[in-house]
Amino acid sequence: MARRSANQEIWYRAPVIELRAVRKTFDDPSGREIVAVDDVSFTVPAGETLCLVGTSGCGKTTTMKLINRLLELDGGQVLIDGQDVGDRDVIELRRSLGYVVQKGSLFPHMTVERNVGLLCQLEGWRPRKVAERVAELLELVNLPVADYGKRYPRELSGGQRQRVGVARALALDPPIVLMDEPFGALDPITRSQLHKEFAELEKLVQKTIVLVTHDMAEAFRLGDQVAVMDRGKVVQLGTEDDFRRQPANDFVREFLDSQIGQQRRGDHG
Repeated sequence: MARRSANQEIWYRAPVIELRAVRKTFDDPSGREIVAVDDVSFTVPAGETLCLVGTSGCGKTTTMKLINRLLELDGGQVLIDGQDVGDRDVIELRRSLGYVVQKGSLFPHMTVERNVGLLCQLEGWRPRKVAERVAELLELVNLPVADYGKRYPRELSGGQRQRVGVARALALDPPIVLMDEPFGALDPITRSQLHKEFAELEKLVQKTIVLVTHDMAEAFRLGDQVAVMDRGKVVQLGTEDDFRRQPANDFVREFLDSQIGQQRRGDHG
């Protein structure tokens, strides 16, 4: 069953993220137009997590990057709190959205505490306030600053680097967090542990989250809604129960069956 926010009042607020008939194209080396995102529409209400799922090249990461304008759309609209993101200053927009990618993408020459506090420093916070925020966030992700603050990324495990990446994304307390396959490069045991920690973190911070994954089990575990994409389109949007009771088409059915098969082989590996 999909997770629900602990704060029930959040369900009665207007949607925070809305995509309306979004389209994105690229040109291949021969100049032929490739449609990466094709007429995608969905809403993510305040405090919910939407997981975008699909095979490689289906358009899920491209869709997410249109939200923070790492890519510019070719048609449709992306709105946050009813405002078109195209009307906002792109730097201000990106600083207002948390962003987490695989392996955390930490700066290797900076310590953990400098990585986490970087955005606060760029915003002109006083050193004491930055230090307090860093300590708070590292405690939140189970990496106490006294033990981990002075370490460098190379001195951390993959799971620890990912936790630091999450802490950095939360530094300015953004209402929205975008996560691009944040657990994809981790071993199964570490992933399982981080899934549990992330589910608890969701309840604590109550952010609106868009999470990209290729793993249906991960999507069901972490998402309120799951959107399966294929060839640039959202082919089904719903909860775990929706997918298991009534897959929208043969692609969704086969994708779900293949994911379940992989999970069973992993469980018995």
